Amino acid sequence: MASKNEKYSKMEANDAIIAAGIGGGVAVYFYYILGQSSGGLIAESFVRWRWLLLIVFPLLAALGLQIAFLIGKKFLAIYQLAKFLLVGAMAAILDLTLLNLFMVLSGATSGAGFNVAKGISFAAATSLKYFPDKLWAFKNKNRQNLKREFGKFFAITLAGLALNIFIADIIVNQIGPQWGIPAELWANLGGIGAIMAVFIFNFFGYKILVFEK
Repeated sequence: MASKNEKYSKMEANDAIIAAGIGGGVAVYFYYILGQSSGGLIAESFVRWRWLLLIVFPLLAALGLQIAFLIGKKFLAIYQLAKFLLVGAMAAILDLTLLNLFMVLSGATSGAGFNVAKGISFAAATSLKYFPDKLWAFKNKNRQNLKREFGKFFAITLAGLALNIFIADIIVNQIGPQWGIPAELWANLGGIGAIMAVFIFNFFGYKILVFEK
């Protein structure tokens, strides 16, 4: 069985392509969000030039992964963290897309309805992260005790879910929209804040308790 260093001794040819694709997905999301904003907080000129995100984000994602790989030759966790971040970004876009779909269909941008939608969107997106995290971020190809491994993965996910909903509830329902930001955009900011807070919790939980052998 290959050692940890051997598993990460070279950057796979398709890693940069995967990174660029994820960067493109993130760019599309922010292109849409910025398109919903006007004046005040976000300058109109910036909104008009938001199409540049579709070029910049994929390039930054691919370049960032390359830099993380070079640093990861000395500090392996950095390369794992970079891949985990990209997988997390992909899941975050799915999370926020599902959340926005619920808000469009129900009209609920706060309250208990928002909390339920946030929980469902987060659980669905995080569950779909299992194989990308296992096979790409942590390069764990162990096929033994998959039920137990997924059980631990899901347990950490549930803990992250509780933390995610708690933080989103504070931002969206307890604090509420500030500085004239529309309720829908504030709800998205609350969702993003919760995702960022849970990211490190999940990374070390998955790395130490689930995928590292």
